[in-house]
Amino acid sequence: MDGGGRLSGTLNPAGNPEGAGFPAAMANRLQGLLKPVLRTRRYRASLPIEARIPRGLGVALVAGTIATVSLFGFVASGRYDAFIVENGRPHDILARIAGFGVERVTISGISRMYEREVMQAAGIDWRSSVPFLDVNEVREKLMAVPLIASASVRKLYPNEIVITQVEREPAALWQKNGEIRVIAADGTVIDEMRDERYANLPLVVGENANVHLQEYLKLIDAAGPLGERVKAGSYVSGRRWTLKLDGVDIRLPETGANEALARLVDLERKNQLLEKDIIAVDLRMDDRVVVRLTEEAAAARAEARKKTKKGAAT
Repeated sequence: MDGGGRLSGTLNPAGNPEGAGFPAAMANRLQGLLKPVLRTRRYRASLPIEARIPRGLGVALVAGTIATVSLFGFVASGRYDAFIVENGRPHDILARIAGFGVERVTISGISRMYEREVMQAAGIDWRSSVPFLDVNEVREKLMAVPLIASASVRKLYPNEIVITQVEREPAALWQKNGEIRVIAADGTVIDEMRDERYANLPLVVGENANVHLQEYLKLIDAAGPLGERVKAGSYVSGRRWTLKLDGVDIRLPETGANEALARLVDLERKNQLLEKDIIAVDLRMDDRVVVRLTEEAAAARAEARKKTKKGAAT
């Protein structure tokens, strides 16, 4: 110790202060504990890099790179899309292999549609699988069909889908610009005229005729016994109706159409007007009925008048 209470002298090679009284046994024990650690660190540092890389890692990296490049090329070439179209999505394929493919679709509420139309609209076919079918997406697809008013979709594991739908009720056919569409009671277009399913529905023709469907249906009721003979109604100039009745056009006024039809019913009952050789009956004037004859009837009438005039002149 020096005068300040500090140890004096130099450190020996073992790190013990000379004359400090540090036990030699303790120093030897400490060195014995540190030597394995130092040896281990020197050993690891001396290992070559190839010895420190896990076996097979290089092969796995090369294989992964090749697989990634191949997959990218497969997708970029369009063959992946073709594969999906032909076989379905990969996860659907795995689900089908596991026994969860869609094998049965139960549809209730069908009235006018065919089952194949519902399936096509829903986007369900043999490539679909129950676990990965999005019922909300299927419902949205069904609701996009104008003829379907509401729909619900449920899964029944392992392999069944249940669809419950309510269809809009077709009320009439609407012809415009040569195209015929099916409309609801409010005039909304709900389907195309593609086959004979709607052949017996009333037919309205012309611009905005669908919007005025209820007017036309009331005219059919007002026609009484003649209503069954009405084949179509043409909405003219956005103001009035002309009824097509057994080849005869019944031209109705813009106002008072029901009263005009009542006059026609009375004329038919008394004189069988519609059984004569006529092609049109004009009821647009309150005080008279104008009848247009067929060409043959008009020619015969003209000839009869000529003969009458000759006879009178003689």
